[in-house]
Amino acid sequence: MDGEFGSVYEGSRIPSSFLELQANQKKASTAYREVLQSYGQLKDRSKSLEEGKSKILSYTPGGWMENVIGMKLSDFDVPNTTVLLVIGPKGSGKSSLINRISKVFEDDKFASERAQVSYNSSAADGTYFLQEYMIPRSSTSFCLYDTRGLSYDSYDSANMLKNWITKGVHHRELIIRPSDNSHLRNQMKCKARGNGCQSKETRMVTFVIFVVDGFAVLKSMDNLVDEGKKYTQMIAKTFDCPYISFNDDKPVVVVTHGDLLSLNDRARVRVHLGELLGIPPAKQIFDIPESHDPVTELTIVNMLHYSLEHADKNLPHKRQIAKKVRSLSVSLYISLFFILAIAIISIYIPPLLILHPPIPKAHADLPQSDALVDPPLSEAPVNVNPRNSEALLDPPKSNVQVDPPISEAPVNVDPPKSEARLDTSKSKARVKPPKSKARVDPPKSKGLANSHQPDDQIVDWPSVRHLWLDEN
Repeated sequence: MDGEFGSVYEGSRIPSSFLELQANQKKASTAYREVLQSYGQLKDRSKSLEEGKSKILSYTPGGWMENVIGMKLSDFDVPNTTVLLVIGPKGSGKSSLINRISKVFEDDKFASERAQVSYNSSAADGTYFLQEYMIPRSSTSFCLYDTRGLSYDSYDSANMLKNWITKGVHHRELIIRPSDNSHLRNQMKCKARGNGCQSKETRMVTFVIFVVDGFAVLKSMDNLVDEGKKYTQMIAKTFDCPYISFNDDKPVVVVTHGDLLSLNDRARVRVHLGELLGIPPAKQIFDIPESHDPVTELTIVNMLHYSLEHADKNLPHKRQIAKKVRSLSVSLYISLFFILAIAIISIYIPPLLILHPPIPKAHADLPQSDALVDPPLSEAPVNVNPRNSEALLDPPKSNVQVDPPISEAPVNVDPPKSEARLDTSKSKARVKPPKSKARVDPPKSKGLANSHQPDDQIVDWPSVRHLWLDEN
């Protein structure tokens, strides 16, 4: 029966911590046997190497995506080339792994190695430029990107991985970390001048291959001092970086330098990494030593198959719908802003007044008369400038001596029934007979009658009305 602090069996109490220890040991033993069996299974399946290689060579981006109800391949942003980013600590064997992968699919077995390999990792500089390698050379289906080694500074590694995953990678891109000293920076910049500029094409990473040194992991396992466990601690912290995981799928792990270890130690390393990183050691951790036997080549094929399959599984959705919604919302906000601005202006700013030209008042005092004067046909206001008037009404012939200004164009004022043309010495004008009571005051200007005229200069309009009638 179970007690509060553990299990009780025949009067003895077993602590729960001891039970957990037993469970973990059984789990590790099961994983260890499974890993050892995987090596034997690879030997039996080595005959299917050519079949596996042909499947990798026939791969196209998005071709291995799982069928999901309601989702089509056209709904995803399928890249022209699938990018597998190869990361790992300095000296873990990233460049050597790329060379071995390329050799598996090369027809020319005597071709030179594509990636620069460091013979002595402690003295060599390592990789400072991102390098793109198509697999195989003549294909564009997928490529491997060789990267600079991870740093023991978790901030540097996290920032570097974030830039690669979120912004993409460029061929021949120089990678400089914030912790690099000035001497190393100048040295790398000198290399960059001779190496040429980086590629303008940006490739987005679709999956990550995490490479670790099996020999360094084994030393860290057997070292009881915390200083000796720095390597595995750095691996665990980097592996937990969210940028290198795609949805729930974590990177695939490749253990190198297994040729320096026994088969049992290689199995121990895989089981330890599985417990440390939280992934199945027999299915997601691949042991690829420095050898060119069929078993190693089949392991490479299986690792690539796993990586490409999970890359297609996590393809991003197209952003067209999101862009349409974003553009629609922006235009809507702009429209609302203008409507609000117009409303505020109409409330707080008084309406604009339409200014008409002033109508001058007549200043000539004429006696009231029953004569009718027709108003102008146009209802538009007339702007009369007393100084620059070009059209003036000529009074009919009488004793009044009025010298109107010289007018270049006559003003037509049509009476309802007849016209009377009165010629003066300087201008001509058509004057309509009055129809209503009105006082016509000639504007004040030089050459016109004064505003106060004598009685003998008053015009009697009824007495001269016959002049218009007689002419008709």
